[in-house]
Amino acid sequence: MSDPVVASVTPPWLTIIGLGEDGLAGLSEASQNALQAADVIFGGPRHLDLVEAGAKARPWPVPFSTQPVLALRGSPVVVLASGDPFWHGAGGSLMKDLAAEEWVSYPVPSCFALAANRLGWKLEDTLCLGLHAAPFAKLLPLLGRGTRVICTLRDGEAAAELAHWLVENGHDTASLHLMERLGGPHERLYQDIAKDWNFPPGGAPVLVAIEATQPGLPQASGLADAHFASDGQITKRPIRALTLSALAPRKGELLWDIGGGSGSVSVEWCLAAPGARAISFEPRAERLHNIRTNAERFGLSHRMAAALGKAPEVLTGYELPDCVFIGGGGSQALLDHLWMILPPGTRLVANGVTLETETLLMQAHARHGGHLLKVEIAEAGPLGSMRDWRRARPVIQWSVTR
Repeated sequence: MSDPVVASVTPPWLTIIGLGEDGLAGLSEASQNALQAADVIFGGPRHLDLVEAGAKARPWPVPFSTQPVLALRGSPVVVLASGDPFWHGAGGSLMKDLAAEEWVSYPVPSCFALAANRLGWKLEDTLCLGLHAAPFAKLLPLLGRGTRVICTLRDGEAAAELAHWLVENGHDTASLHLMERLGGPHERLYQDIAKDWNFPPGGAPVLVAIEATQPGLPQASGLADAHFASDGQITKRPIRALTLSALAPRKGELLWDIGGGSGSVSVEWCLAAPGARAISFEPRAERLHNIRTNAERFGLSHRMAAALGKAPEVLTGYELPDCVFIGGGGSQALLDHLWMILPPGTRLVANGVTLETETLLMQAHARHGGHLLKVEIAEAGPLGSMRDWRRARPVIQWSVTR
């Protein structure tokens, strides 16, 4: 019987230290020892001043990169982060290049935890967002009466910008709590509603807690058409709701939206599931502006892309999707191309209103199976002093799994 193999134990060369506004006084003995033993200490200028890093200090490069840290692999190095290094901190950025035995982390309470304890808010019932490098529009689908959000901001001036954004987007009576340099000797706290906000900017780090008092966007698919920039080429609300149901968005999935028009289907796809992404292919250059405007309005520019070109030619070179929507420009050549390139399990939904597209989709259903649906919708409208039904063009919808 051979002797058991005993793994050698090598102390981690990298220590990630969470830091509060109370600086050295709030650090554990282990964190203080790591600072003493380090050859180099990385952090933002404020962090480096708080621990009195002196000659060991190495500010983060601009633009941010972890490469200077990794270049010192094997030497004792400390990385400073605010509060919990793995909540909007440098810890997560380093992990893809490190083995488990190379690092150790010593967190202190995150800024979100400090804020919740100051306000008396249950953290598990509060949304925590990093808006220091993200658009305020990320809040749009999240805010509704009674919603509580704690978010990090870029700097002191951003609080007034956020208040203005809330007023412009239907949340003028939202209650705001501004917390600057929370937990340290220089902290400042203010409270008011968005429309009355008039406080001078202070120093970073900055948190704002929001308590919404007005209804937000509906949470069901089929937002009102008025929410979208459009030249009239848009999948109308009732049909969009049925289309999203057939598309069945799931977390992290990618949609090809062929014949994007306004991009409304792509927007609602991305809103429906965390991390869902969309590429909207549109043959008319003038419509790309509306697609991008709608992506920006809903804070989805990082998950929605617009591509100019006619399918199927434009589809080459893109990541294959989990789902495809054909909202315009359906043809036999496009369906044949998709059936050839899409892997098994890919979902496909196609809508049509012309007789030619109806014939095309009926033949595709006969050939490949799936589900065929015909939708006829009428809405009430004025007829003199009375009302009648205004019938929209019937829509045929074919949905199938490849």
